[in-house]
Amino acid sequence: MISVTPRCSAARRASLRARFCFASALAAVLALKIGSAGVAYAAPPLAAQTPVSPVSDTIISPSSKARANPAMSARPLDAETMGPDPSAIRRPPNTPIPPSGVPVLPSSGFATMDFTPLMPSEDKKSHHQIELDSLLPSEGPSALLPPRLDALRDTDLNDPYYVPTAGAGHLLKPIDPMREWLRKRGFTFSFSYKGEAMGLISGGLKKGMSYVHELTLQGIFDLQKMANLNGWSVHMLVMERAGKALQNGRVGEYYVALQEVYSLSGNVAAHLVDFYAEKKMMQNKLDLIFGRMSLTHVYATSPLLCSFIVTCSAPVGLKQNPAMSVYPKATWGGRLRFRPTRDTAVQVGAYSVSALTDNPSGWSWGAENTTGLSLPIEFTWQPFLTRNRLPGHYVLGFAHDTTRYADKISSVYPKKRADLLPGTRSAPADMMWVEADQMVYRLGGRNMMAGGYLMAGYVHTTPHVANISDQAYGGFSMVGMIPGRVTDRFGVLYSWYHVSQRRRLSQQMAQDAGLPLGSSVHGVQNNSHIIEAYYGIDAFPGILIQPEFQYMIHPGETHRIPNAVIAGLKLIANL
Repeated sequence: MISVTPRCSAARRASLRARFCFASALAAVLALKIGSAGVAYAAPPLAAQTPVSPVSDTIISPSSKARANPAMSARPLDAETMGPDPSAIRRPPNTPIPPSGVPVLPSSGFATMDFTPLMPSEDKKSHHQIELDSLLPSEGPSALLPPRLDALRDTDLNDPYYVPTAGAGHLLKPIDPMREWLRKRGFTFSFSYKGEAMGLISGGLKKGMSYVHELTLQGIFDLQKMANLNGWSVHMLVMERAGKALQNGRVGEYYVALQEVYSLSGNVAAHLVDFYAEKKMMQNKLDLIFGRMSLTHVYATSPLLCSFIVTCSAPVGLKQNPAMSVYPKATWGGRLRFRPTRDTAVQVGAYSVSALTDNPSGWSWGAENTTGLSLPIEFTWQPFLTRNRLPGHYVLGFAHDTTRYADKISSVYPKKRADLLPGTRSAPADMMWVEADQMVYRLGGRNMMAGGYLMAGYVHTTPHVANISDQAYGGFSMVGMIPGRVTDRFGVLYSWYHVSQRRRLSQQMAQDAGLPLGSSVHGVQNNSHIIEAYYGIDAFPGILIQPEFQYMIHPGETHRIPNAVIAGLKLIANL
């Protein structure tokens, strides 16, 4: 008889070893799952967060039967696991952005106008205090990216997309205790000065200087703290503008504003820009605003565009149209914004339309002659790329204006004759825009403006009713061009403007008939080009100094006026 005891003992020992190995593996998997969940959903202090170190390969002896892990170089790279480069996220001492990445609102780090409603979430458990949470926990187009590129996680969207326009703090430090006292009770405010002195050096019509300025008072009332109305707030912005821009009398340009602070609102002591209510709801997944507001600091804009003078607050091709109520002109309307997935956002609205020259003070609401309804919709894809979480913003927008506008064929040609021409008709206006910007390197922090961007865009408007029917632009905006000056910003932008075919045809017919084209038109118009460059200097707390250079090709969209060279200085002070 053959004894089976040794075999049974060996089998039991092998079974115990197998069970021990399985239990160890299961514990390791559970630990990994718990750890990854902590990475995905916990929100550690952003300033103290360090990149995740890769797991080193285990040393395997030649006699071991265990299979060695593949070399690190052979493993697929994961942008989330690698974590950002510590040198790229190190915050400079003079940055206007707090360690959390979420500024107190309004603050000296904001532009002098808010691009989107900016109020903390009504849900304290939200991933984001200012940005909205997504309706779905999944990604949209970013899910198609390879793991080594896609770094988007909920906690990456920790701050709004804005541009720091001045150094940290305020010029009037003695009133900081009062600011904090008011903020804790539900009221935050900012008061700023912006001045632009520009001079025509050569070309154009007449050399000389021009000075314009604006004083802006912005206030936000947090009704949660004031009246226990969760998620509710009221926004108000009042502005004083004065001066005369140089584009008309000196350069001979009537379509493109060469200074951001121009006279659309007139020299008004207190122009009402914004007065609207905001409600965040559905656990910070939906944002609704309604009241009086401008469209061009909500749609088709970005803080990168408004760091330039000519394109602020939106492309000129859109600002010619009454349907896109141009900042600082406001109109009645409402807007709904939400994020379908973690990397997408949608906003849709409805606004009344009136002539841009109506109600120059902003207070005479009954004096506006409503002509139609503007219906804009905008989709944004916002990926975060590579280990350094490089944000991008890819925007597609469309707006329909129900107003019936006269055919531009009668803009110069007499209307009585133009109405007899075939093909002339009144028509509504449609506008579309495609815009993109992408951070290409990160330097100086985790916020969305701590790095260098490439940017481009295209705008088209119905040619029958527009003066400028097409615009294209491209450029860059970089930080840290001078070592040690990581909050200074250098930008260059090229823009091309095309006069609509109907406007040009009207001028050709009037010229052939021997009719005058008007005092502001120096010939049949075609297109113009502008190259703009600036260097924003974060001088000291509360002050931004920005030298500005512009070169305009074909001022007035004709070849009759010499190309213009313009230089000047922009100053922003937060008081």
